[in-house]
Amino acid sequence: MHPKHLSIKDFTYELPDELIARYPLPDRDASRLLIWKNANIREDFYRNLDQYLPNDSLLVFNNTRVVAARLLFQKHTGGMIEIFCLEPHSHYPDITTAMASKGAVTWMCLVGGASKWKPGTVLEKKIPYHQGELLLHARIADKIQGSFIIELSWNASSLTFAEVLHLAGEMPLPPYIKRRAEFSDLDRYQTIYAAHEGSVAAPTAGLHFTDRLFRKLDVKNIQRSFVTLHVGAGTFQPVKADTLEEHPMHIEFIEVTVESIRNLIKHIDDHITAVGTTSLRTIESLYWLGLKVINEPDISVDQLVVKQWDAYEMESTIPAKAALVALLQYLENKHIPRLLTRTQLLIAPGYKIRIPHALVTNFHQPQSTLLLLVAAFAGAEWKKIYKYALEKEFRFLSYGDGCLLFRIPPPIPGATGAPSHHKVL
Repeated sequence: MHPKHLSIKDFTYELPDELIARYPLPDRDASRLLIWKNANIREDFYRNLDQYLPNDSLLVFNNTRVVAARLLFQKHTGGMIEIFCLEPHSHYPDITTAMASKGAVTWMCLVGGASKWKPGTVLEKKIPYHQGELLLHARIADKIQGSFIIELSWNASSLTFAEVLHLAGEMPLPPYIKRRAEFSDLDRYQTIYAAHEGSVAAPTAGLHFTDRLFRKLDVKNIQRSFVTLHVGAGTFQPVKADTLEEHPMHIEFIEVTVESIRNLIKHIDDHITAVGTTSLRTIESLYWLGLKVINEPDISVDQLVVKQWDAYEMESTIPAKAALVALLQYLENKHIPRLLTRTQLLIAPGYKIRIPHALVTNFHQPQSTLLLLVAAFAGAEWKKIYKYALEKEFRFLSYGDGCLLFRIPPPIPGATGAPSHHKVL
């Protein structure tokens, strides 16, 4: 079945409110870890993740950094207007450029209390900082499909927009956490390796990693490679349409270095583990970009993007390694050390995973595109995995526990016999 025809009602489950983690555990790597391999389930803790991964394998992380994307403005009448900065306006080539802007930016935003914001009114927010007082202004430029184009400007022209958000914004915790961000969230809703600012949500699978765990992984010579996918607010939006055909997949910016692609090629015949759905989505997008290069060698860099249904409409008999090699050669020939582009790739049942052999991920919301990705990776077993996690009272969603899922290996040609049944160890 083409994923367009999948019913989202088939990807739901009852999530008790008490199982949603409101706060992280004191120690990042103390979270529980469900391990699913060869249809068997067992439990452990993140601090022991190294015991389940092969020596000399590769872990791929998303090193995006969450920005303080919530801006609160108080009107002269006392009412509050909340501006949630989603992504830069399309006239910026990428998030990095937009974040480096000084003096003013144009941003796509959600606005809380928009009905109380009269057209033409300019909001002002005053923030003391070490060089005096920062004056931040906001004006509505336009409205598009429920989102607002907001022009933000500030008096301290030496400050970048990233610095302005750091001074004036609040950490954008997911709506299901149901509390305001606290000081501790500035650290805990960020991975320890976060580097490139641009996300409005954390790549939560990575929140469990610590320096202690990294040292244990080093002992087994498990390599680390980093890609960047700036997570957008669309990651939290449930699929509201009855079928996926009517659901517009959100677009996210990705950034991958030539060196990271080389690491994938080096380990693709051995073992690669994607840390988080965003890392998986990024490296799978590389496959389709490589395929486009093979099909159209003269394709321009601007055309090198992944659209929602590309994976289901392109011929895809090319092995993953060959696609990655083609993409690498394309970038090297053009002397491009870092690929910056956009992906709208929708990974759902019916999609064939090509690059990672395993996935580390949290437990996701019902009827979400993240759950669809897990269902594509684990097949129908996702229901048994989630049933087990619910019965054993794992902590769910961003600050919760997680799982390590191993992809079912493809059948050996000519082999007979059915796959083993689900077992709990």
